[in-house]
Amino acid sequence: MNYKMMGRFVGWILLVEAVFMLPALLIGLYMQENHAVKGFILSLVCILVFAGILLRVCRGASSGFHAREGFVCVSLSWIIMSILGCLPFYFSREIPHYVDALFETVSGFTTTGASILPEVESLSKSLLYWRSFTHWLGGMGVLVFLLAVASAAESRQGFTMHLLRAESPGPNVSKLVPKMKTTARILYCLYVILTIINVIFLLAGGMSLFESVCTAMGTAGTGGFGVRNDSIASYSPYIQNVCTVFMFLFGVNFTCYYLLMLKKFRDVWRDEELRLYFAIVLGSIALIVLNLRGYYPTLRETIRHAAFQVVSIMTTTGYATADFDLWPGFSKAILLSLMIVGACAGSTGGGFKCVRILLVMKNLRRNVKKVINPQKVQVVRLNRQPVAEKVLENTNAYLAAYAFIFVVSFILISIDNFSVTTNISAVMACFNNIGPGLEAVGPTCNFSAYSVFSKIILIMDMLAGRLEIFPVLILFTRSAWRHR
Repeated sequence: MNYKMMGRFVGWILLVEAVFMLPALLIGLYMQENHAVKGFILSLVCILVFAGILLRVCRGASSGFHAREGFVCVSLSWIIMSILGCLPFYFSREIPHYVDALFETVSGFTTTGASILPEVESLSKSLLYWRSFTHWLGGMGVLVFLLAVASAAESRQGFTMHLLRAESPGPNVSKLVPKMKTTARILYCLYVILTIINVIFLLAGGMSLFESVCTAMGTAGTGGFGVRNDSIASYSPYIQNVCTVFMFLFGVNFTCYYLLMLKKFRDVWRDEELRLYFAIVLGSIALIVLNLRGYYPTLRETIRHAAFQVVSIMTTTGYATADFDLWPGFSKAILLSLMIVGACAGSTGGGFKCVRILLVMKNLRRNVKKVINPQKVQVVRLNRQPVAEKVLENTNAYLAAYAFIFVVSFILISIDNFSVTTNISAVMACFNNIGPGLEAVGPTCNFSAYSVFSKIILIMDMLAGRLEIFPVLILFTRSAWRHR
C-alpha cells in the first residue's frame, strides 16, 4: 500500500476544496454575513493546515499506484472532504450540531439532497451557495476534476485509470480518448457547458442570478438542494419545464454527448441503455398521468407535474413541484421503483443504473436458455458487443451487496421506531442518492427527526451509493491495508 502517494492525493483534494470554498466566502463578505464569514475563514484554516501537514509528511512519495490504492484513496478523499467541508455550517452555528452539518454536507457532495433543515431560507446566502455547490462538485466528482487539471497525473502509470474507475458511476469505465486525463477534461468541459446553458435558460424565465446558479448546480449534479422551502413548486411552469429537461439531460451518459459532437448519431441511437432510459421515463409519465386523472385541474398541469417528478426521481435529483406523498398508491409505487432504477451509467445520476438493469435482464435470459439448452454457448451482448464475464460477475456482486446493505440499513434505522414506509423510503432515498422519500421524510419534510445513530447509518449509505459500494467496502477490508 502506497500510503505516501495516497496522503499526497488527499492533500491535493483538500486544496481543491479550499479553492472552491473561496467564492462562498466572497459572497459572505459582500452580503456582510458575519457569522458565515467567520465559519468559512475558520474552515479554510483547518483545511489548509490539514492539507499542508499531509503534503509535508508525504513528500517524496513513490509513483507506484494500483487498484486497491485507487479505491481506498477515493473513499478516504470523499470522507475527509465531507468531514472538513461541513465546518462552515458548524462554525457559523447555522447548523449547530456537527452530525447534522456532516449529514447536510455528505448529502451535498454525494448529490443526494436529503436535508435536516426545516427552514432552508433561513440560511445565509453564502452557505446556501456552498450547499448547492457541493452538488455541482460531487456530481462529476472532485477527483475527476483533479485528474483533468493535474499535470502530475499524466506521468504516473495506472494513476488516472484506477482513480477514475473508483469514482465514476457504472459497471465499467471506458476511455473516450486514449489518455484518461483527456477523457476527464472532456467530461468536465461538457459538464460546465451544460450547466452554463441551464443557467441561461433559467435566467430567461425571470430567475435571479443567484437562484439560477444554485438551481442549475443542483440540477447538473442531480442533487436537488433548493434555495426555497418548497423546492421548485413556487416557480413558474416555464422554470419547472426547464428543470425537467435539464434533469433528464444530466441523467444521460456523457459519452452520448461526446458521440454527438463527433456526429456519430447512429451510435447514439443504437445505445441500448439510452433507449431503455427513454422508455422507462416516457412509460412512467404515461402511467402516472393516467393514475392522476382528475387530481389536477387540467391535463397539461397533470403532465407537467408527472413528468417533473418522474425525471426528478429517476435521475435522483430530488427536486419537487408537488407533494407526491399525497398521490395515489400506484403513482407512489412507480416513483419508489424509479428510485432503485436510477439514471444512466456515466451520468451524474445515482441509483442502480439502467445499464445494470439491462445486464441483469440479459444475464437472466441467458441462464434460462442454458437450462433449456445446456450445451449451447450463450453470449450476453450490449450494443451488439459481447459483454465480458468479469463485468457480469461484478454486476451480480453489486446486486448482492446492494440488497445486503439495503436490508441491514433498514433494520438499523428502524430502531428509531418510524413507520416501515418512512424507513424503507429513507434508506432508498439516501442509498440511491435521491433526497426525499415518503411520509415522515417526504418532499415537504426532512430527516432531522432521526437519531444521531440513524443519521450516521444514512451518511454511510449516501457515500456507498455515490461511490457504487465497492470503494467503501474495500476501505473496511483488512487485506486492503496490508503491504504486498
